[in-house]
Amino acid sequence: MSPLYVVLFLPLIGAVINRLFGARLGKRASAGLACAAVLTAFAFAVSAFLGLSALAPAARSVVTPVYGFLTVGSFKIGFDLLLDPLSAVMICVVTGIGSLIHIYSVAYMEEEDDAEYARFFAYINFFVFSMLTLVLAANFMVIFTGWELVGVSSYLLIGYYRGKTSAADAGKKAFIVNRVGDLGFLLGIFIIMGVFGSLDFGVVLPHAALLGAGSGLATATALLLFMGAMGKSAQGPLYVWLPDAMEGPTPVSALIHAATMVTAGVFLVARCHAIFELSPTAMGVVAWIGGLTALYAATIAMVQADIKRVLAYSTVSQLGYMVMGVGLGAYTAGFFHLLTHAFFKALLFLGAGSVMHALHGELDMHKMGGLRKKMPITHITFVIGACCLAGVPLTSGFFSKDEILYMAIAGPHASLCLWVVGYLGACCTAFYSGRLVFQIFYGKPRDHHAYDHAHESAWPMALPLVVLAVGSLAVGLLGLPKFASSWQPFSDWLAPVFADVKTAPEADGGSLVYWLMLLYTATVAFLGWLSYQWFAKENPKPTALAARWNGLYRLLWNKYYVDEFYQLVFVRAFLGYSRWLWRWVDQGIIDGAVNAVGGFAQHLGALLRERVQNGQTRQYAAFLMAGVCLLLGLVFIYGGGR
Repeated sequence: MSPLYVVLFLPLIGAVINRLFGARLGKRASAGLACAAVLTAFAFAVSAFLGLSALAPAARSVVTPVYGFLTVGSFKIGFDLLLDPLSAVMICVVTGIGSLIHIYSVAYMEEEDDAEYARFFAYINFFVFSMLTLVLAANFMVIFTGWELVGVSSYLLIGYYRGKTSAADAGKKAFIVNRVGDLGFLLGIFIIMGVFGSLDFGVVLPHAALLGAGSGLATATALLLFMGAMGKSAQGPLYVWLPDAMEGPTPVSALIHAATMVTAGVFLVARCHAIFELSPTAMGVVAWIGGLTALYAATIAMVQADIKRVLAYSTVSQLGYMVMGVGLGAYTAGFFHLLTHAFFKALLFLGAGSVMHALHGELDMHKMGGLRKKMPITHITFVIGACCLAGVPLTSGFFSKDEILYMAIAGPHASLCLWVVGYLGACCTAFYSGRLVFQIFYGKPRDHHAYDHAHESAWPMALPLVVLAVGSLAVGLLGLPKFASSWQPFSDWLAPVFADVKTAPEADGGSLVYWLMLLYTATVAFLGWLSYQWFAKENPKPTALAARWNGLYRLLWNKYYVDEFYQLVFVRAFLGYSRWLWRWVDQGIIDGAVNAVGGFAQHLGALLRERVQNGQTRQYAAFLMAGVCLLLGLVFIYGGGR
């Protein structure tokens, strides 16, 4: 499996060369090197995928040792790579969409000077290497290494604009919040090492039953692993870093929010599903946190004015659906939504970047409008991405999201209440997706100066939009409903990975799935029409409703005041406690004790100086004789009289 070496290490080589010599190479060579590294990695990823597909389904799990770190008796830790159906999909997605984002960045970052330009491409190459390390890991040590490398590289990318305070703060926030989740992940790894005496997936996962089905140990292990997933995939209380990650350049937002970092948590749960399946409690927690996060973030996205912030909360919401899917035991459905989301969300972020580029950095949707005539390619591709996000029938998002909602009713861990939560979140998604399209591209221009200077993006930015738009539509064909097609390439491909998982029962005559699809289709059609009436026309209704429900509107506009709550309870409290420790413990006790010892020595020295060093020769001679006598006495006593 030599292609894996190229897939993994070529982006790292590109990152190192660009960071050390990029400023001397110039923009063209720097960008060419970075793009070539990821494109070549993509080609070899496809080669590895095809090589794996040539094997029998039962044999599609190949471990490639790279380097042995530690061997103590039977316990071994090595840098080993695992290529199986799950990781094969991920490396193609990461390198494929990563390549398009690299190409898009060539024109988007053109205004940077040579050194900063090379630094940017070094960072995104390093990010791709980090993510590939994570998804190709064959044991918990390597996956945690990739996990932390992704955290470091995301910190560098989010805080790329080093002179911008908000960007630096956002980078720190992402790094710190992820460390909270990583603590749980690390504790889960410690439990696994203690129980199994190994960290290899090939040893741990087939024998996961040693944790005890339904036991407290199994629940604790699963929840600690999920704590790490919550941090990376921005779920529950650990989601707050993701909206602030918008402070990085738009290609960074697409890279982090689409196919790479934020999907790591979903990938972890899918990879370790054998552990999660042991605990119905853990599965319920995962499903409910995912469902509630999906609804919660979608309600916030409905009222935001910043185009990138709407997409950021949309990402949090869609990640909630993926987590909800794997929590329901619908691992294939959750992973399929990961795949479709990678395409259409990358498309939406790059489309937003195209709009910003045309409007000289403008982010406020209230100042946009009528751009479809000025930016036809961006308009058409953005509409396709928004339709997939909303789940318009026959788009990829419809097939993947509908499968998750179906599993909420018919799956092995079904819950009608959870289906209601997921359905309401999908309604919110359809509404803000329509709002995005109609407020940006339709209606009359609201800022004529910006509108007059708007223009379509250059081909390095437009081409990735077209490719992603085609991919967003085509990828849905891989997961058509079973009642519509017997050709199930995606579920068949992942079947060896999830062979031990119970599948959802077939609906009675297909009636349930038909009714659910009909309900969702009617909902999307109505909300699409409503958003058109409100935002494509000069309609005072949204403003009137916001004024009438001012309290609710302000609550959503201020994101439920969660950031303010965290600032008050955690940040200010921690800083206050730190200042108290500094004043009373550090300065008062520790520094006080050190200063007291130093002062005592100083005063003793002064006393001796005054009493002994007085300039009297006779006294010096007396001290000298006394010392000689003392020394002779000691020699006589301890020297045996010799």
